[in-house]
Amino acid sequence: MKSLWLLGALFALTLNAQQVLKLGTDPTFAPYESKTPSGEIVGFEVDLAKAMCDKMGVKPAWVENDFDTIIPALQAKKFDVIVSGMAVNEKRKQQINFTDKLFHTPPGMVVRKGSGLTTLVQSLKGKSVGMQQGTIFEQYARKYYAPQGVTVTPYKTPDLYRADLLAGRLDAVMDDAVVLMTTLLSTPEGKDYEYAKPPYHDPIFGIGTAFGVRKEDTALLQKLNKAFAEIRKDGTYDRIAKKYFKFDVYGD
Repeated sequence: MKSLWLLGALFALTLNAQQVLKLGTDPTFAPYESKTPSGEIVGFEVDLAKAMCDKMGVKPAWVENDFDTIIPALQAKKFDVIVSGMAVNEKRKQQINFTDKLFHTPPGMVVRKGSGLTTLVQSLKGKSVGMQQGTIFEQYARKYYAPQGVTVTPYKTPDLYRADLLAGRLDAVMDDAVVLMTTLLSTPEGKDYEYAKPPYHDPIFGIGTAFGVRKEDTALLQKLNKAFAEIRKDGTYDRIAKKYFKFDVYGD
């Protein structure tokens, strides 16, 4: 009996000693990260992060943070990794380091069917465009649209810009194309809306999406990349991706 008690105590100590990795996220970005009615954080990137933590032998602990302040919060050590649909571009690379690319999905714009609006600035002059604040979509709109007479309106969360679009207070919204399909176009409320053409192509949109870490955390970055390579190799990545997508989300 004594030996069994000692074995149990040692096992408990091992569990308690397991390192916790704090992961920062803004869970308003389905299907990548969102919250269930019970408050559980779920999504494609969430599952990837859990699988990578398992390979690293650490326990994930989620820390919620608004997206527009998520890089300063990382730098202030509120958490250790950004897991929040963050596209890798040159501006962000000046502030933090990124893991290897996790996936690559295109940007998109949604407009009302029959509006005749396109993604071209000439079409949007005098119109209003919404997006989540602090995103690459806000960067793009402020660089190309705002100087040409387009009203650019950032929102704290995507559900707020969707509400204003559906209420007619916005003419268009910008976001990841998969997010727009998941949260708007595939819903009953989105039946009167469609993607605007032509597709976007600009360096602001980056080379794909990755997890972010502080510049000095090189050892953590190496461990994350090693774990990601392992889940790509052993089929875990593909199994997770098939839960959420019917296409190759990894991209080129």
